[in-house]
Amino acid sequence: MILEGMILEGILTTLNADGGVNVSPMGPIVDAELRTFTLRPFQTSTTFANLKRTGQGVFHVIDDVLLLARAAIDRLDPLPAWRPAVAGEGVEGAILMDACRWYALKVREFDDRDPRATIVMEAVASGRQRDFFGFNRAKHAVVEAAILATRVAILPAGEILAEFARLQLPIDKTGGPDEQAAMRMLNEYVRDSAVIEVPEKG
Repeated sequence: MILEGMILEGILTTLNADGGVNVSPMGPIVDAELRTFTLRPFQTSTTFANLKRTGQGVFHVIDDVLLLARAAIDRLDPLPAWRPAVAGEGVEGAILMDACRWYALKVREFDDRDPRATIVMEAVASGRQRDFFGFNRAKHAVVEAAILATRVAILPAGEILAEFARLQLPIDKTGGPDEQAAMRMLNEYVRDSAVIEVPEKG
C-alpha cells in the first residue's frame, strides 16, 4: 500500500498547443488511494505551460527505465507509442501504449507564486494495461541516475559522474540491455553538457 505523501516516479503526458504530445518524467506526491497527485513543475517547463493551458494530463506507471532516462534528458525522437484518450477516459490526452497503469488527471488547485508551481490534480479515470514487471537494483539505479542528469545545470558534472560510477555497479550486476543503454546515454549527456558549460565559465 502506498503511504500518504509518498512520491511516485513515472511519466506524465500533456498536450501541446499545436496538438503534439509532451512526455515528461514526473514524481508527484500521491495519497494512499492514488486519487490526488501533487505536481511541482518549474514554470519554465513545457509541462507547466500545458497544464496551465489545458488543466489536464495523464500520469503513467511504467517499468521501462530506458524511456524514463530518455524523457529526463529530452531524447524522445521518436516518441513512445501512444493513443488518444477516448470518451469515458476522463481527459483529452495521450495514453502511452506500453505503460503498466495510467491515471487521467484534472487540475484541482493551481499555485504558481513560486518558480516551482504546486499543482494539485485529481484522478478522474484510470486503466491497467499490463502487469508491472517490477524493479531490480539496476532499474532503481537508472531512475536515480536519470534524476541526477536533470540536475546538470545546478550540480558539478564531476559530482554527477562520480555518483554515476557508484550506480554503475548494481547495473552491471543486475541490469539488462535497456539498463546498460540508459546508463551509457545518461553518461554521454552529462559529459556533453559539461563540455558545453566550459566556455560559459571562462
